[in-house]
Amino acid sequence: MNNTKLGNPAVVGLAGFGLTTLLLQFHNLGLIGLGPVVAMGFIFGGLAQMIAGFLEQKMGNNFGFAAFTSYGSFWIGLGIIWILNHSEIYVSSHTDVGYYLIGWTLLTFIFWVGSLFIHSAMAFTFTTLLIGFILLDLAHFGFPEMTVVAAYVLIICALAAWYMMASVIINDVSGKQLLKSGKPWIELK
Repeated sequence: MNNTKLGNPAVVGLAGFGLTTLLLQFHNLGLIGLGPVVAMGFIFGGLAQMIAGFLEQKMGNNFGFAAFTSYGSFWIGLGIIWILNHSEIYVSSHTDVGYYLIGWTLLTFIFWVGSLFIHSAMAFTFTTLLIGFILLDLAHFGFPEMTVVAAYVLIICALAAWYMMASVIINDVSGKQLLKSGKPWIELK
């Protein structure tokens, strides 16, 4: 039996998700251009999350496997949409992107339900993600002012993901549970 300690792939997945989400919200608030978001969308939000997801699968974590590979695909897909729009190869309208986001909102709802059974930090992160997606859906279908509201909600979501990442890293290196994740919001007995 191999007693070698393995690293937790969630730290990379959460780091990539958090950073790319944060950068997109800085863009949505008009603070930065799209370039850094596209770059991180392909590399950290996309590729790194996909790798983390595949490693979660090897660890037997279905939630992490599905979530990280899904949101890695989200970022790669969104990056491709932006590149195709910029290159005028296949231009997606504002409404096209809205329907893309609705699909992701529905998938996020499934992950949100699953997150309720994990711990408070996970449930909080997915609650803010779901609210953020709903607000972005509204922004794409008649309520553009919701983009700014969504940006603030999703900044909180990104920081919540980083909190989970920090708790795994800091608790591991300190040998103590310094950062708590909380209890599941739903516990079935």
